[in-house]
Amino acid sequence: MKNKSICILDYGSGNVRSVYNIIHQLTNQVHISNEPEDIIASSHIILPGVGAFGAAMEKIHKFVPLSVLENEVFAMKKPFLGICVGMQVLATIGREFGDYKGLNWIPGIVQKIDTGELPLPHIGWNNCVFRKESPLVQDFNGQPDFYFVHSYAYDLSTVNEHSLIATTNYGADFCSILQKDNIFGVQFHPEKSQKAGRLLLANFLTL
Repeated sequence: MKNKSICILDYGSGNVRSVYNIIHQLTNQVHISNEPEDIIASSHIILPGVGAFGAAMEKIHKFVPLSVLENEVFAMKKPFLGICVGMQVLATIGREFGDYKGLNWIPGIVQKIDTGELPLPHIGWNNCVFRKESPLVQDFNGQPDFYFVHSYAYDLSTVNEHSLIATTNYGADFCSILQKDNIFGVQFHPEKSQKAGRLLLANFLTL
């Protein structure tokens, strides 16, 4: 993990301290900041998230220097990881309590999971079925379990198949891991997913 500098963005809608704690187990070079100079100085960027899509986007626009962030992600090609709602806001549109524009970094639509008879929110451990290879999921065997807490997710039918890394079933299949170039999103909480979450985050830090 030499020469890694991890910036965790804090816009008031994320489980920031838990994410910091597990990353700190992997590298000492981690800090929580929205400051442009810290984003620019970082090698990797993480966007945690909990709560509703629209509220998260409002806080991102208020607290995160998006022009700086987008330059580091798109021009400098720094690895970026969105977690839970931090993944959802990468979408084009989120349909939670209305229609809200997302960042559109990984095109698709986030909407309520069609669970059938199963209750929402989807809370607890569930497995990921890998659809294609990705450096984020290297060294995993079988269908690892991760910890989920959510009612909304990327709708499979709206996602480019080239971006789809893994799905999870809860009444119906939904996107649980996405990737577009250096941009990654996970619907679960790796910081709460014990060994599987630690391995996934370690993989992210090797990018």
